[in-house]
Amino acid sequence: MIDSTATDAATATPAKKGRGLLLPVILMLVGAAAGFGVVFLDLIPSPKPHDAAVHEASSLPDVGFVPLDPVIISLADGTERHLRFKGELEVARNYETEVAALKPRIVDVLNSYLRAVRTEDLEDPAALVMLRGQMMRRIELVVGVGRVRDLLVMEFVLN
Repeated sequence: MIDSTATDAATATPAKKGRGLLLPVILMLVGAAAGFGVVFLDLIPSPKPHDAAVHEASSLPDVGFVPLDPVIISLADGTERHLRFKGELEVARNYETEVAALKPRIVDVLNSYLRAVRTEDLEDPAALVMLRGQMMRRIELVVGVGRVRDLLVMEFVLN
């Protein structure tokens, strides 16, 4: 004689596996439908883009820009490669004329520094960050600390 409880347990196991997977699938579909409904019906307000006219002119920083003369440097690696650099200095407006008067010294310092940089250092992808910091340090030595806020690299071409 065959035990009927053993056969019932064997046939019930596959049904429970199907039911165990069915509930998460249903919950996932309900969640997806609810998310779609919320987005489609725009039930959550999205932030409005700020109008440019709302911002007052006084909220903008009081800065000026002093363009630097382009610098072209022949690299000392035995090839005929050149580095072309062009930048602008971000300065406080009250120092703009003073910094502009020192442009020849600034260009001279940058020219001297960039000539001393190795070609391998220029080819490094992170070189621009390091070079900008070093150039800013030298610019501050020429114009004084706090007069130049940033060095903006407009062109940096190695060919």
